[in-house]
Amino acid sequence: MHRDAQHDSPGPSASVAHNARAWNALARDGVPLAQPARDDELANPLATVDPAGWLGPDIRGWRVLCLAAGGGRHSSLYAAAGAQITVVDISDEMLALDRAVARERGFDARLVQTSMDELSMFAAGEFDLVIHPVSTCYIADVAPVFAAVARVTRPGGLYVSQHKSPTSLQATLRPERSGGNYALAERYYREGPLPPAEPSRLRERGTLEYLHRWEQLLGGICRAGFAIEDVLEPMHAERDAEQGSFAHRAQFVAPYVRIKARRGSERSLESRSILLSD
Repeated sequence: MHRDAQHDSPGPSASVAHNARAWNALARDGVPLAQPARDDELANPLATVDPAGWLGPDIRGWRVLCLAAGGGRHSSLYAAAGAQITVVDISDEMLALDRAVARERGFDARLVQTSMDELSMFAAGEFDLVIHPVSTCYIADVAPVFAAVARVTRPGGLYVSQHKSPTSLQATLRPERSGGNYALAERYYREGPLPPAEPSRLRERGTLEYLHRWEQLLGGICRAGFAIEDVLEPMHAERDAEQGSFAHRAQFVAPYVRIKARRGSERSLESRSILLSD
């Protein structure tokens, strides 16, 4: 079962429209990020989505926003864990996969096609948890994203997000000839999208991607009204991996960072605003 809603935001940016088309193509091609959860993952869904135990033992009844998370995987896992699911994505083809999985698995999901920084269709404090898999790299400015997430997360609610590491987006995909090391090929302080790169597990074909600095990621989440409670770099390195492979490169630079943040109370946010204005 599903309930659809299309948000007609005025004048989407060229990059958002470009990435919507790119993800439609990737969904049609059945790339790994457009694959539903497997039966073995659904057998213990909370362990699959929350290996660090950040969410506690039970999320049944939680109102969960799966942000920029179409593709049928996240919606099915969180629904199997007993949550009430809303999925946001810019790609109608990715949402179509959620629609198909919801029909097949028999769960209810509200599907909304919109950009991750345009969540005005949701009420303030509507969600207990916002989960946000790797996708901030597809938008030029992350500050409006974090502000939008903060508005729709209830005080005390959680925001769990994963991002491409800035250093990983700077580094070459292939090692240098001497020593098998990876070089920093892109400037840290930069504007505009990254140059096109070969399709890989690290760079999605046809998309426009942006490098966001640590101050924009960690600082931006805090400035939006969240307190960061934990930060993890998921382990992908393998000691004996073939040179140039994803696992070999991960020995030199962690590809992703995962952040647990909690929405402050209205009183704490008011106090923080007073301090910042003094």
